[in-house]
Amino acid sequence: MRRVAARSFRAPDIPAPVRNPHSPKTPFPAGACDCHAHIFGPQSQYPLLPQTHFVPHENPLADYVRMLRTLGCARGVLVQPSVYGTDNSLIVEALKSKTFDLRAVAVVAEDITDRELAALHESGFRGIRINTASATPGLKLAQAPKLAARIRPLGWHLQFFVNLRDMPQMEQGLASLKIDIVIDHFARIATTDGLNAPPYQALLRLLRRDNVWAKLMGPYFISDAVPHYPDIAPFARGMIEAAPDRVVWGSDWPHPSAREKMPDDGDLADLINEWAPDAVQRKKILVDNPRRLYGFD
Repeated sequence: MRRVAARSFRAPDIPAPVRNPHSPKTPFPAGACDCHAHIFGPQSQYPLLPQTHFVPHENPLADYVRMLRTLGCARGVLVQPSVYGTDNSLIVEALKSKTFDLRAVAVVAEDITDRELAALHESGFRGIRINTASATPGLKLAQAPKLAARIRPLGWHLQFFVNLRDMPQMEQGLASLKIDIVIDHFARIATTDGLNAPPYQALLRLLRRDNVWAKLMGPYFISDAVPHYPDIAPFARGMIEAAPDRVVWGSDWPHPSAREKMPDDGDLADLINEWAPDAVQRKKILVDNPRRLYGFD
């Protein structure tokens, strides 16, 4: 149910996204999907949690759809941002609007009911995000096995925001899960550590497992080489080589964590063409893999 009791307005403390991004230099294939983005509504209708690690601008669905059409995306995946906790109502309304071909990933409480899960599935949700690397509290890895058992009949997956540099022990826990899992934000590796660094090698080991997927997204999390991030290319290509059928791409619009590295989404779109120069593999990442993961028709 939508919350309507607004708390006092809090001024945004992060930059707004680039308003008019350029189109990709190489057009995306038909049916391309942006697999990770957020929307933010007016605080009067969608209050933020009392304690959050950022305060967003209002970034409505209409602005996101405009960006998708500029990039040439036909589909998108909305991911519940941490600032709303387990209140997924803004995304539910976006899905029900039928404005665009969308799926979604929820943030839920451990004791969510089966009826609530079924309602989210009917709306278009296809996964639950477990956030172990953010300053805003949420579900933890220890809660994943029970949730996995409950969502497996729905065909859902668990998505993880993890930091393999700070928490190398996460590899074993992730590897033990008996459900499809999706790792976002490059698992917070750092390009400066090099290709042989333990966090990146742990990520590759996970990706070689048949149930592990990854999102190529958020380059500003792992590199300072703005805006074109040439240092990321060998890392991204290694991930694609490890799991060519289980890697997808996301914009991370409106980039709440980019801050001083705020990108042009056209530049981010150009990166996937660099990371996957082969057109067949690029179509897998942008079209075929998302279709399977999110159950697009």
